[in-house]
Amino acid sequence: MKYWPRHPPTAVRDPQLSQEDFQRIAQLAHAEAGLTMPDAKEPLVYARLAKRLRQLSLTSFTAYIDLISRPEGRDERSMFISSMTTNTTRFFREEHHFELLSERVLPPLLDAARHGARVRFWSAGCSSGEEPFSMAITLLELCPDAGHYDIKILATDIDRKILGRAQAGWFAASSLAALPDAILAHHFGPPDRDGRREVSADLRALVTFKPLNLVKPWPVTRPFDVIFCRNVAIYFDPDTQNRIWRGFASTLAPGGHLFIGHSERLSHEVRHQFETVGMTSFRLRAPPPTGGPGKEIFGGTQGQH
Repeated sequence: MKYWPRHPPTAVRDPQLSQEDFQRIAQLAHAEAGLTMPDAKEPLVYARLAKRLRQLSLTSFTAYIDLISRPEGRDERSMFISSMTTNTTRFFREEHHFELLSERVLPPLLDAARHGARVRFWSAGCSSGEEPFSMAITLLELCPDAGHYDIKILATDIDRKILGRAQAGWFAASSLAALPDAILAHHFGPPDRDGRREVSADLRALVTFKPLNLVKPWPVTRPFDVIFCRNVAIYFDPDTQNRIWRGFASTLAPGGHLFIGHSERLSHEVRHQFETVGMTSFRLRAPPPTGGPGKEIFGGTQGQH
């Protein structure tokens, strides 16, 4: 006698996410953050936003969309983008990038810094902070007195919630498990009762966290020597990806380095401006276009780093 598995009854969706609601959400996600939302992401959108509707005591997705579409819904619009973004990261992710950074990229930059040069790094899409702090650890391992020179790391993300976690500088034991004991001893404080550790003051001094939306104007007026933007562009459509790559090409200093995600590719329009120096690692061949970093691509600048 055969026993067929019993399937649970279909869950009742309350509130319902109509196709029209989903399309409006997809349009908002693209307009606000350049995110692409194909139909296959409908279950993900429902799962992430249904809880938010309950928290706001809203009974329909239409009401939620109307809220985030109005000027007074700006704060909730930030929460919406936070819900739609994916924050997957870890310390020294794609280790080959940090090996290249340590062995080939940093030595001449540190030598220049010791002679008074300004050196800048950008972690674009920094998520919860593991990437910029990995960059800072790499710097301090090569140059323990890096804080005495004009060396800074800018870490940005569109998600203000995850950025707050990054800025707090506390990491769970699970996030730190793969780090060598020497790294933990030199660059983190002692564990608390939950096994969490706080980054050292030397690491904090090197990293500045700022909210930044890559599809909006970039508040950048001076070039960067190194840009990490990994596993971010994959969430954009090809046109937006191309704009991002063009922006980085115009924001890097001559000879500056760009590190991207393992599944990402530079667009044909900018590929000729870079030489490959490693796996998904590139060096800018020529000086940035005239007009200043980012200005031609994203319409003006304000402030500097």
